[in-house]
Amino acid sequence: MSEDVIFRKMTVKDIDEVYEIEKLSFTLPWTKESFYYEMLHNENAYYVVAETEKGIVGYCGMWLIIDESHVTNIAILPDQRGKKLGERLMRAAIEIAKAHGAVLMTLEARVSNHVAQNLYRKLGFQNGGIRKRYYTDNLEDAIVMWVNFNE
Repeated sequence: MSEDVIFRKMTVKDIDEVYEIEKLSFTLPWTKESFYYEMLHNENAYYVVAETEKGIVGYCGMWLIIDESHVTNIAILPDQRGKKLGERLMRAAIEIAKAHGAVLMTLEARVSNHVAQNLYRKLGFQNGGIRKRYYTDNLEDAIVMWVNFNE
């Protein structure tokens, strides 16, 4: 059995731990200042953290705008991957989005990130198009994915 995980709303106190996960997960990580902005100034931002007895092991950020949710970022600590935490975190984010009135959720994934795309498809997301040269580190395309909770 996997260890207990609590999914809760991120606070400013969590930024240092979340930023460490961000740096370990992405070639172009968000700055710590970006997370402060999201927490303190972006009224549409909602971030969920996955926490175990080891501390925060993952997070998912989204913007909740009217009846849509846009996933901005999601990451799991590298040594915690492969334990279905990403799926559980996305399911928690989906439930929060629905509770806030979202009927649609969208996100972008690297076209090469088949693991993420497979997870999103498992959760009902469908391909919605390509954003050419979306990622500025290597100009890789992003696949846009959508799910409609009412279908």
